[in-house]
Amino acid sequence: MSTTFSAGPQQVDPRGLRFAATLTALVLAGALVSVTAQREVAVALTAVQAVVFAVGAFLGVRQSPYARLFARFVRPRLAAPAELEDAAPPQFAQAVGLVFALIALVGFALSAPAVALTALAFALVAAVLNAAVGLCLGCELYLLWRRVAPERA
Repeated sequence: MSTTFSAGPQQVDPRGLRFAATLTALVLAGALVSVTAQREVAVALTAVQAVVFAVGAFLGVRQSPYARLFARFVRPRLAAPAELEDAAPPQFAQAVGLVFALIALVGFALSAPAVALTALAFALVAAVLNAAVGLCLGCELYLLWRRVAPERA
């Protein structure tokens, strides 16, 4: 068995996606909490999350560090998933998350904490929704984009 979300090349275990969203929410919450007292910690956590988003966006969600953790430590203890999901929408969602993380980093760099806080808050809300109820806002944006511009998808 491989150390990825699933055996299929374009499919992912939705439980792994929610696991990754939970870790993302924890990192982003830590960044938000750290902004006022420990700005350097907030910047570091945001940068780490940006790297995780970048790996998921450019190499695929199965290659992200959180997917690797899920595959190594969580997935072996679970039964086979009831169903698998297409990897394209979550990969697009990682790109959306990357944009928000980069906006937050630019906000920090320009001493614009309101920009950084807003971007982090939006990303945190999206991560919490995904972790708590399985609603992936970036995935929904992907599906909307596919309907609006199907020839480019």
